[in-house]
Amino acid sequence: MSDVAPFTPETSAAIARARQHTVGDLLRRTALRYPDKLAVVAGERRATFAEFDVAVNRCANNLAARGLAKGDRLALLGHNSWQFAVLAFATARIGVVLVPVNFMLNAEEIAFILGHSGAQGMVTEDALAPTAEKAIAVAGLTGGVRGWIGTAPKGAIGAAPTGDWESVDTWIDSGSAEAPDVLVGDDDPLRLMYTSGTESRPKGVMLSSKSLITQYVSCAIDGGMEADDVEAHSLPMYHCAQLDCFFSVDVYLGATSIILPSPDAATLLETIEREKVTKLFCPPTVWISLLRHPDFDTRDLSSLRKGYYGASPMPVEILRELGRRLPDVRFWNFYGQTEMSPLATILRPHEQEPHAGSAGRASLNVETRVVDDEDRELPPGEVGEIVHRSPHAALGYYNDEEKTAAAFRNGWFHSGDLGVVDERGYLAVVDRKKDMIKTGGENVASREVEEAIYLLDGVAEVAVFGISHPHWIEAVTAVVVPRQGVALTVEQVDAHVREVLAGYKRPKYVVLAESLPKNPSGKILKKDLRVEHARLAQG
Repeated sequence: MSDVAPFTPETSAAIARARQHTVGDLLRRTALRYPDKLAVVAGERRATFAEFDVAVNRCANNLAARGLAKGDRLALLGHNSWQFAVLAFATARIGVVLVPVNFMLNAEEIAFILGHSGAQGMVTEDALAPTAEKAIAVAGLTGGVRGWIGTAPKGAIGAAPTGDWESVDTWIDSGSAEAPDVLVGDDDPLRLMYTSGTESRPKGVMLSSKSLITQYVSCAIDGGMEADDVEAHSLPMYHCAQLDCFFSVDVYLGATSIILPSPDAATLLETIEREKVTKLFCPPTVWISLLRHPDFDTRDLSSLRKGYYGASPMPVEILRELGRRLPDVRFWNFYGQTEMSPLATILRPHEQEPHAGSAGRASLNVETRVVDDEDRELPPGEVGEIVHRSPHAALGYYNDEEKTAAAFRNGWFHSGDLGVVDERGYLAVVDRKKDMIKTGGENVASREVEEAIYLLDGVAEVAVFGISHPHWIEAVTAVVVPRQGVALTVEQVDAHVREVLAGYKRPKYVVLAESLPKNPSGKILKKDLRVEHARLAQG
C-alpha cells in the first residue's frame, strides 16, 4: 500500500529470505517431507532424499570454496549420472548458473559455448575429457574450477583426466553438509541453455527459478504427475525436456528417479521391469525403438502407467500400436521450446485419439496464440506464428539484445514455429518458421548445416532441410550445387561434414544437383525440395 512507510533494509532482507522459493530450495523441502524415501537410483547409487540433500549441500560448499559465487557460470559436459543430478541442484543452491553442454558437440562447438557464456569452470566425465580439454584450449580459457565425473572402470587407463582436474565425487562425499547461506532471487539466472536457431551459432537461453518452478507446476498438474511416481530418465539431461519437465519435477514432488546414461532400448525395458517404473518420457523415435525391440514382449512392463512424448509429433499408427501393446498406459504430448522452460502446450490422454498429431492446448500457466506478421491474432484455421505469454518464459538471450527484442516483441515470446488452431483451440504445428529440423529428438538448424557445407571448396549453393523418416521422424538432407567446372562428389561432402559437425547434425542424405528451385525473389523453395526428395527415406 502506498501510504505504508518502506521497511529498513534489514527487515526487507529478512522478508526476502523468509519468502525465498527457488530451485535450490525444492530438494531441501522435499527432504524434510520425505527424508527416508528413495530419491535417486543411478548405477549402484541408491540415495534417499535426505542423502541427496546432504550431497547437494556438500557439493555446493565445495564449489563455493573453489571460488564459484552467485552469477558465475559452470559448464557441465556429460551423460546422465548421479553427479549430474547433484550438480543441477548444488549450483542452484548457491546461485551459480549451470551451463549444460550437449555431449555430441565437437570441441570447436563446445569452445564457442565456453567463450560466449564466460564459464568460470567446467565439469566433464572422464570419457569426454579429451574433447573438453581441447575445447578449453580452443576457447583460450585459463584457470577456473575443473571437475571430472568417473564413468570408466576404476583403474582403467585414461580413467581420469590429468592436470588440475578434481573428482566430483570428492566434492559430493566430503566437506561441510551445512546448507549454504546464499540469498537467491526468483528471477536470478540459474541456467544458461544453449539452443540452435537458424543462425550458425547457438543462443544462450537464460532461465530463472520463476521460469522453471512455474513450469514445474504446469507439468505436474496438467501432466498428472504425483509423489508416488517412479520414473526412468534416459534422455539427455542437458536438454530441459528431461531435466525440467521430468527429473526436477520428480524432485519437487518427492517421486523416485531412475537415472540412465542413455535411452538404450534393452536397458530401458530391463529397468522398467526391475525398478517397477510407472512413468516414462521418450521422443517418438525411442518409443519406436522400444516397440521394435525383441525384449518388449518378454519383459514385465505392467507397472508402467504414464507415458510422455515430445520433440516431434507421434505418428498416428505408432500411437495406436502403443495403445494396443500398452493398454494400461495413458499418454501425454508435451510441446514447447527451451525458451519456455520448455513446456507450452499439452495434449492430454483423453485427447490423443480424437486429436492425433495435435500439440494440444496451452498448459496451466501459459497463454498461446497464432498471429500474423503484424502480431495480430488469427482466427481458427489460419496459419501463423505460434506465440506465448507466460512466467515460464526465459529472461532472454544472454548477451544478445537484438535477438531478445525480436523474440519478445509486443510482450509475447515468438516461437518461430508456424501453427494453426481449430475451433476448439487445439494447436497443430504445421511448419518451422526458422527451418528447424527435429531429428531423433534433437534440434538441428538448417542454416548451421548449410554454412558448414559452404566451407567446403567447390560448393556454389546448398539447401538443407528435413524429410519425413520412419525412424528419425525427420532426416537431415542436403542438396548441394557444385561450382561450375568442379567435380564435387557426395563422398567429399560426407568427409567434410564429419570434420566440422556433430554426428546428429550431419546430413543423412546428400544429393548433388545442377540448381536449386527458387521463387521470383530468389528465395530457395525448400517445400519443393522436400517433396522432390521425400523418396530418399523410403529405401
